[in-house]
Amino acid sequence: MSAEPDQKQLLHLVFGGELDSLDGVTFKDLSKLDIVGIFPNYASAHMAWKAKAQQTVDQAQTRYFVVHLHRLLDPDATKA
Repeated sequence: MSAEPDQKQLLHLVFGGELDSLDGVTFKDLSKLDIVGIFPNYASAHMAWKAKAQQTVDQAQTRYFVVHLHRLLDPDATKA
């Protein structure tokens, strides 16, 4: 999966796991985090996030997140 040559690569990480509580974002066991992958744009990351979230819909304390890695790597880059 590669970005188009004329598109800027905006990396996104999708990961999740079981939370200690629904009131926060502290994971119950860090060794059991599910790293779904790193994606070249938000659209593909969102598709992966949505698929994993739907797979775990019956597990109330399991949550998945999209992290905008490009913002961490280059804070001055365009927000996308």
